[in-house]
Amino acid sequence: MPAQSLSPLVILFALLVPPAVGAVEWVGTVVGIADGDTLTLLDGSKTPHRIRIDGIDASERSQPYGQRARQSLADMAHGRGARAECAKTDRYGRAVCRVTVDGLDVGLEQVRRGLAWHYVKYAREQSAEMRLHYAQAEADARTARVGLWTAPQPIAPWDYRRENAAHAATR
Repeated sequence: MPAQSLSPLVILFALLVPPAVGAVEWVGTVVGIADGDTLTLLDGSKTPHRIRIDGIDASERSQPYGQRARQSLADMAHGRGARAECAKTDRYGRAVCRVTVDGLDVGLEQVRRGLAWHYVKYAREQSAEMRLHYAQAEADARTARVGLWTAPQPIAPWDYRRENAAHAATR
């Protein structure tokens, strides 16, 4: 069977389209915590990477539990060695990564502590195993009424952002 050659269009596409962030992995030190789901990792070459933690959405800093979520992430990760396995880049240019510190998945732990929601909108981007772990962690936190689940009607961060954007537009 003769070998097929690649079409010039396929070659051009491969040269022009940047590689997906999915193949990126960084190991370094967490040097900053923006909120309950965003941190800065300084890699071995001293390059800072702003990272959105994959699979979760934590309360905004101005929401109830927003500051507690930020403090929880800081307690787990700030100043510590971490590994970031990055699947993509979000619309704000942040790498979206699963972050582990000493083998602990900090996103999953935020959900377990009731300080973040499992971000179901993007759950299809997680492996089936990770989806199950995150969904179960949120269900357990809700049942145990820990963290934000102690509130009678916690507002999801995506609803809070949408509400604030609509409110700001009417000013």
